Amino acid sequence: MIFIILIAVFVAVDQFTKYIVICNIEFGDRISVINNFFYLTHWRNTGAAWGIMQNGRFVLVPVTIVLSVLLAYFIYKNSNKFFRFSLSMILGGALGNLIDRIFRPDGVVDFLDFQFGSYHFPVFNAADTFVVVGTILLAYYTLFVSKE
Repeated sequence: MIFIILIAVFVAVDQFTKYIVICNIEFGDRISVINNFFYLTHWRNTGAAWGIMQNGRFVLVPVTIVLSVLLAYFIYKNSNKFFRFSLSMILGGALGNLIDRIFRPDGVVDFLDFQFGSYHFPVFNAADTFVVVGTILLAYYTLFVSKE
């Protein structure tokens, strides 16, 4: 039950942060948080990570649904809390972006914007962060914890 609540919290945090951005930052605008390093912006991505598969909504939605069902199954079947937590983060992030893909035809809302010198990192959101952190935790579990 706790993992269902965690997934719901991850989705809620993602959707709430996107709502704040939509309400307060005009599309394409950029607010400096740390000058020449970190900005809040309002951007839309119609593809997947780093803008790959632009306008690939009709592929990304069903793939995300299938993968989400698989993740939920593994959360349900496994008893290791660390493993289940990492999958919950990934699933929460996937569902957050899935909501955008289904209900926002103009794309997933992205707003975290980092710049490292002349390199401009692709803009991302809270859901993307959950997926990445969850994946890092899953890799740690797989490499160093799991005996299977």
